[in-house]
Amino acid sequence: MAMKKVILTQDLLEKAELLKAAGDPIRIRILCFMFEHKKACVTEIADSLGIPINTASHHLQKMKSAGYFDTTRIGTIICYELVKNPFNRTLKKLICS
Repeated sequence: MAMKKVILTQDLLEKAELLKAAGDPIRIRILCFMFEHKKACVTEIADSLGIPINTASHHLQKMKSAGYFDTTRIGTIICYELVKNPFNRTLKKLICS
């Protein structure tokens, strides 16, 4: 019986990048926090996780670049909002249950 080939598609590459961006314990904690709260500013996230603001900001920027978050700026404060998509819903079930 012949094995079916798995073709490297653009969709598969995008999922790999999302998983790569989430593959850090701090980022998983940030994601679980955001799955619960949907939207929060950097200071709120850092305070809730007990991590320095610059650490939270660094990880949030990486995950925003990967497509996990949208941002809004309020003066000097940056707030993040979780992007709603099927991948994030599945990831929530995987890492935060």
